[in-house]
Amino acid sequence: MTDKPQIPAPNSLVKYASAVLVSTSGKPVKDKKQKKDAAPQAITNAHTEDILNSILPPREYTMEKQQLWIQCVSASPATRGDVLFLQEQLDKKLQQRQARETGICPIREELYAQCFDELIRQITINCAERGLLLVRVRDEIRLTIQAYQTLYESSIAFGMRKALQAEQRKNEMQTKIKQLEGECSSLHREVEQIEKLIEDKLRQDAEQQENDEKAHRETVSFLKNSNKLFKEELEKQLTGAAKK
Repeated sequence: MTDKPQIPAPNSLVKYASAVLVSTSGKPVKDKKQKKDAAPQAITNAHTEDILNSILPPREYTMEKQQLWIQCVSASPATRGDVLFLQEQLDKKLQQRQARETGICPIREELYAQCFDELIRQITINCAERGLLLVRVRDEIRLTIQAYQTLYESSIAFGMRKALQAEQRKNEMQTKIKQLEGECSSLHREVEQIEKLIEDKLRQDAEQQENDEKAHRETVSFLKNSNKLFKEELEKQLTGAAKK
C-alpha cells in the first residue's frame, strides 16, 4: 500500500477534497473499489462532480517517484456553519493580506473571486443548473472587468502619449519663442539704426538747406550791391555827357 505524501493545502477559500493518486511512474492507478453496476445516486454524484470539475478545474501535484496526485473540489453539501466559516475566513484573509477596503486592490479582488467560486461550488451541489447559471454570470462579470481594465490601460497609454507629445511641443514652442525673440531683438536694433540714420540725414539736409539759403542770400546781396554800383556809375556817365 502506497503511503499518502504530505500534499500542500491549497491557499484558497474554495473547499477541496482529499488528493487522489492518479499515476505512479507514468502508469495509471486502478481503482479496486470501483464497481461495474453503479447506483443511480452514485451516477448523480458523479455527474455533479463532473460539473464541479468543469467549473473549478482540479489541482495537480507531482510528488516523489513520479507520483501524480489530483485534488478536486469537495462535493460535500455545505451547511449554514460552512457559510459562516467562509465569511470568517474571508474577513480573516482580507485582514492578514492587508487588502485595501476601497479603490483598486488585486488582493481583495482575488479573495472575493475565491469566495464567489466557493459559493458557486456550494450551490452547484444542491442545484447544478443554478450553479452553471452563476458561472455564466461570473464569467460575464470577469469579461466586463477585463474590458474596463483594457480601456483603462488604453486611456493611460493614450494620456501618456498625449503628455509626451505636449511636452515635445512645449519644448519646440519654447525653442521657437527664443528664436522669434532673438529675431525681434535683431529687428529692433535694425529699426533703431535706421531711425538714427534718418535723423542724421534729416539733420544733414537741414544744415545743407540752411547753408544753401545763406549762400543764396549772400549772392543776391552781392548782385544787388553790384547792380547799384553799376547803376550809379552809369548815371554819372550819363550826367557828364549831358553837360557837354
